[in-house]
Amino acid sequence: MTSTRREFLQNSAFALTVGSALPGARPETHSSGVVAAAPFRPVVTPNGATAPHRIVDGVKVFHLVAEEVRHTFAPGLDAFCWGYNGKVHGPTLEAVEGDKVRIYVTNRLETATTVHWHGLYVPSGMDGVGGLSQRSIEPGETFLYEFTLRHHGTFMYHSHHDEMTQMAMGLMGMIVVHPKSPSGPPVDRDFVYMLSEWRVIPGTRRPDPNEMTDFNVLTLNGKIFPATDPLVVRRGDRVRIRFGNLSAMDHHPIHLHGHSFTITATDGGDIPESARWPETTVLVPTGSTRTIEFVATEPGDWAMHCHMTHHVMTQMGHGIPNIIGLDPSLIDEKLTNAVPEYAAMAQGAMNESAQDLASETPPNSLPMVGGNGPYGTITMSGMFTIMKVRETEPSGDGGWYAPPAGTLARPATEAELSRDGIPK
Repeated sequence: MTSTRREFLQNSAFALTVGSALPGARPETHSSGVVAAAPFRPVVTPNGATAPHRIVDGVKVFHLVAEEVRHTFAPGLDAFCWGYNGKVHGPTLEAVEGDKVRIYVTNRLETATTVHWHGLYVPSGMDGVGGLSQRSIEPGETFLYEFTLRHHGTFMYHSHHDEMTQMAMGLMGMIVVHPKSPSGPPVDRDFVYMLSEWRVIPGTRRPDPNEMTDFNVLTLNGKIFPATDPLVVRRGDRVRIRFGNLSAMDHHPIHLHGHSFTITATDGGDIPESARWPETTVLVPTGSTRTIEFVATEPGDWAMHCHMTHHVMTQMGHGIPNIIGLDPSLIDEKLTNAVPEYAAMAQGAMNESAQDLASETPPNSLPMVGGNGPYGTITMSGMFTIMKVRETEPSGDGGWYAPPAGTLARPATEAELSRDGIPK
């Protein structure tokens, strides 16, 4: 199933003509290996990927393969999950409003599955609900989904067969449909995130799909800090961030430091400009998407994280007694021998380096918090990442920000305390 040379040249010429005329357009590599300008600003999925496609008779053709994946949440914590195309989560599907898409789904799992196109307007028989709108895809089978993208926005895809198990194992991904006729100022950076949660008992390598309340691995695009890639932007860039939440039970209030933004869209459509207001935290309900936009005006390294405090921790130890204010040094060794997980919350853990914390945990598990920063250990994990705003076009991960003189918090001097009447 390949297009003719004439069809390919026609499609490529159209992309070059339309794409070069749009602000912010940049080269897009198609599965054919030929580079053409896209008629939109392609999205970036930090720690993830965009699904390749080919054009056949004017139809965009994608292929998703559901299979077991050995996934690394962060170095030191692996699990046998389920994903698409060798990834957790699956690659982002990207297209334009009005495109006709053809999506093949191959099942390489040992159980049946389906795929639901969450938020998209599709014919009933393409909706992907096993037993209701189609029969399930048995192991070894390949199914074909085909429909026209009738509206633009940020959407999701996920299994809709035994979804408590299959979504808990990782079968999900994001969909971005760009508008055919864009309105509003174009963006310079367009990021997309899937929010999800897992239960991985320390020392095990398989998520527990039976968990209902006690999730201990909270991820951005399948990763936890310090493995989350930073968002690297230039000062003055207009930035769009798209969030999708397919967590089993939890909503996530995502907070961005240093900037305010407006919520411009949900999975139900664009929000009229007159209905928008400034925020610094966006609540992303489970089963929903939210899109925010802002101009990156403040240079620096800025935290972006879920504001549910336990969601910026990993493999929390809820069976540990409250020892704040006590000196447990005399019983640390005995308690650690009896309960290995206790090491993750040992005395002074919050002041240890990330390497020291990792060395104290059981096999295939991580300390609750800890990532290396420019001034010591960043005592967060889970749904946490960093937006790096730089004065000029940044390279690589942008490095660490060097604050100008007089703009870095520091110990107060005795002279300053005396001057302002502050007791020691």
